[in-house]
Amino acid sequence: MNNRNYNIYFHTHTVSGIVISVVLFVIFFAGSFSFFRDEIINWERSESVMQTKEIELDYDTALKTLDKKHILAGRNISISKASNERRVNVYMEGTQDTLAPAKQKEGQFFYLDTKTFKTETYEESYSLGEFLYRLHFLAQVPYPVGYYLSGFIALFFLFAIITGVLLHWNKIISNFYIFRPKEKLKTLWTDAHTALGMIGLPFQFVYAVTGAFFMIKLVIVAPAVMALYKGDDTKLYEDLEYNEPAFKFENKKTANPFSINEFVAKAKSNWKNFEITSVEIKNYGDANMHILVDGEMPYDQKFTAVGKVIYKIADGKIIAKKDPITENKYLDVVKNVLYRIHFGDYGGYALKIISFILGIITCFVIISGVMIWLVARDKKNMPEKKRRFNNSVARIYLAISLSMYPVTALAFIGTKVFHPLGQTNIYSLYFITWLVLIIFFLLKRDINFTNKWSLISGSILGFLIPIANGICTGNWFWKTFAANEVQIFFVDIFWIVLASITLYVSFKLKKVKSE
Repeated sequence: MNNRNYNIYFHTHTVSGIVISVVLFVIFFAGSFSFFRDEIINWERSESVMQTKEIELDYDTALKTLDKKHILAGRNISISKASNERRVNVYMEGTQDTLAPAKQKEGQFFYLDTKTFKTETYEESYSLGEFLYRLHFLAQVPYPVGYYLSGFIALFFLFAIITGVLLHWNKIISNFYIFRPKEKLKTLWTDAHTALGMIGLPFQFVYAVTGAFFMIKLVIVAPAVMALYKGDDTKLYEDLEYNEPAFKFENKKTANPFSINEFVAKAKSNWKNFEITSVEIKNYGDANMHILVDGEMPYDQKFTAVGKVIYKIADGKIIAKKDPITENKYLDVVKNVLYRIHFGDYGGYALKIISFILGIITCFVIISGVMIWLVARDKKNMPEKKRRFNNSVARIYLAISLSMYPVTALAFIGTKVFHPLGQTNIYSLYFITWLVLIIFFLLKRDINFTNKWSLISGSILGFLIPIANGICTGNWFWKTFAANEVQIFFVDIFWIVLASITLYVSFKLKKVKSE
């Protein structure tokens, strides 16, 4: 590679990396914990559920319970399971009966406990697992700014990955095996950045591509809508099979009694091991009532196998049917594979743990990139004013990034001790503590102090998490292990292991020269 191209790749890689480094760290740090979103949610609520995507619900009893409170007649009702927890999502459209009271014409969304049939609003059901999941795509920033910001950050990250590979292309294999911890600081950071960057390269590439797709797909698709569909986005959604069929409301009460449980069981019996993930009821209680049952095959049987059956309740006939084994088209594969490889939920705990490790490695690659940038510019021939500015930038970056670790650990303790904490209080606990820690580390004006005490404080709080769980609920990790409450046990052990590693690392850190 000639010097001109090398300098172009080097500077574009450095600039793009520095510009996005803080937000990218937040995305990957929160995203790493998001692999365990279901475990965190169930740990917080002291609940443990079966590891399955299938909805386990007595539909008939649940609907009768909801009917007493909301009057379901004439409504379209959707019941789905977004994550592996005891609650399911319920969305009810307003009734289509024009003579019904105004209250019944309002749509509602809430969560339904599959055992107690208790309902909770989104705010009431908000959890730390949900918070960390949404933080990884900046959903706390007002919509759509946060979504688009995270999407474009992912796009710039993809750019940084490509330029980084081009930069190291000629020595990509030899540099991978080089690590010189006893050399000068810049060499240490460079070796770590290169080696760990190569280890996590496939992971980072996948998440850069899928992250950009999910967050800014509207921007990507907009030209196609305007050019190919002449602005008709409804037609686009129909071609992409996102729109469900509509059935006319006849405003006549169904003549025969019906059981949703029986129709769901009938749909499930069509294919062996078929797991029901969504049930939609159109025109509840009406003569033209229909039920749409969606599901999929387990990943160990087939990676992408989405199926559907539509029944007419009045006569029990099948209106439409999609075989998950033989009828999945290229479109189904594209839509589902992108989601599955991004969420990493198809390989059990082994894949989740590997994904978490690779996510944290990416966080280290981001930090090491900042440190390379700082050390490379901390030269005696550089004006003192510029050296101070560079040092200040690095301190700000590190204070924002590294303080996330103790803040996240403290949030786990807070949500357990004061459960249920609620959305507003989780926001206050996390963001206010984060701000206080950032200001504290900035006032210390010492990068070494920030590095070391972020890890030490996070480790101490991490060790306290299973203790807080045991004291508050009696769910000591040896008891949850004996009771086979896997999710609760996993979170406690996860923090013990993570805190042990970070505490060890904190005492092995090599000092950085401060201003």
